[in-house]
Amino acid sequence: MSELSELYQEVILDHNKQPRNYRKLEGANHHAEGYNPLCGDQITVYLKMDGDKIEDVSFVGSGCAISKASSSMMTGAVKGKTKAEAEAVFEKFHQMVTGKPGTPAPENIGKLAVFSGVCEFPSRVKCASLAWHTLRSAMEGRDETISTEAEEAGDDAHPRR
Repeated sequence: MSELSELYQEVILDHNKQPRNYRKLEGANHHAEGYNPLCGDQITVYLKMDGDKIEDVSFVGSGCAISKASSSMMTGAVKGKTKAEAEAVFEKFHQMVTGKPGTPAPENIGKLAVFSGVCEFPSRVKCASLAWHTLRSAMEGRDETISTEAEEAGDDAHPRR
């Protein structure tokens, strides 16, 4: 395993064991739930929005190491950003983990580059992207549970019916 791969694995394991912003956010004015039946990942994302700015963000839930680490790192990546800025980060992240053409170079996505290898494991794309789809739903104020059940690699998660 390369030194970079080992570093990436260490970062993911650290965020899994000690997730950042793992709490129910008091004063949240937006939230959404997400579910990945493949792994059993379940997450709730809480947002405190001030206009279109994400003043604070947190999550609670359970899931595999990739899901929990992605949730943890997502909260740090979008806190203080506007909806449009958070959406832009989501798009770069999603392109990277799905391995679509035009995928940003890891240095263009900062610390989130630790998930660049996920595209090599299609079943793990849903684990890495669940928090991001749930964030998007929370920002849009949707009152539904997001599920990866109907998601194909590269497609958006769909409301759970």
